[in-house]
Amino acid sequence: MKKNQYVAIMAGGIGSRFWPMSRTRYPKQFLDILGIGRTLIQQSYDRYSKVVPAENVYVVTSHEYVSIVQEQLPELPAANILAEPSRKNTAACIAYIAFHLQAKDPDAVMIAAPADHLVTETDQFISTAQKALDFVDSVNALVTIGVKPTHPNTGYGYIQHELMAAATDVYKVKTFTEKPNQEIAKAFIASGDFLWNAGIFTWKVKNILHAFEKHLAEVYEIFAAEREHFNAPTERAAIERIYPQCTNISVDFGVMEKASNVFVIPASFGWSDLGTWNSAWDNMEKDYFGNAVVGKQVMVVDANNCMVHAPDNKLVLLQGLRDYIIVDTDDVLLICKKEKEQQIKEYVAEVKRNMGEHYL
Repeated sequence: MKKNQYVAIMAGGIGSRFWPMSRTRYPKQFLDILGIGRTLIQQSYDRYSKVVPAENVYVVTSHEYVSIVQEQLPELPAANILAEPSRKNTAACIAYIAFHLQAKDPDAVMIAAPADHLVTETDQFISTAQKALDFVDSVNALVTIGVKPTHPNTGYGYIQHELMAAATDVYKVKTFTEKPNQEIAKAFIASGDFLWNAGIFTWKVKNILHAFEKHLAEVYEIFAAEREHFNAPTERAAIERIYPQCTNISVDFGVMEKASNVFVIPASFGWSDLGTWNSAWDNMEKDYFGNAVVGKQVMVVDANNCMVHAPDNKLVLLQGLRDYIIVDTDDVLLICKKEKEQQIKEYVAEVKRNMGEHYL
């Protein structure tokens, strides 16, 4: 581990596809979706504190979640939690942490990664992350991690890369593609030069800021105008001025898809973005009939391939269902066919229209 290596865990999202467990006031990244005793952000911290010095792990989150981060990660210094006053997507988030780290350490190298992803093969992940850090330390490159696909998933973005390696296990990126349909996804898999986009980025701070200046100048200039306030007592007030002016855009669209120095490292480390209840079901232990259950008092009778999540103190008896999602919370019960899970966001919007925001 090197002192100039940092990690920014991005933890500001609301995870509406995991409703009704994930709520605006307590979203997905702070939940133990898989019932393993650690929340997703805790698992992220556990991983990244093995990659860089623990004191160099930062969390960038919404101001309303700061207390939750402090509760779940008591070992994290308060100064390492950067609070966003509003949600402006990943470009603003990354610009914030990049300007902060540049003021603190001009030689900083950083990984920026979501808080709510699953990794089951930690040693392989650490090896891949270290490879990315080593590469960007010596090359002016923006590096992303590409997961070797196991099936034609239509819920992930894809990265196409050159066939000739630029360095050991490092390839120049040719194209980024947003979530494709089934036929296109199958063609991507068959071609052999496409990877799932894990949304995990590595770069020297000075190089990502240069890329912002070149490709997303309107965001860069807003932050640069307040440069003297970063890593200073006046940073909070500066951020309150900056964010209302920021464009709501992802770093993928704003920078990565435009830059010419983007590289990818293909890897396999048991990754899932845990974007849906079905992806949770895929990664959980199941009974003989394919049911994945979280909850100490769940009884399953004559049911198959169901995803069940219930409070430990509540008896739930499930009979006769096949391929259903059942999620029980204190104030909401969801019963949904697994094949309809992509519509959960629409159901949440309908709840908002008919019931207000109380259940969101």
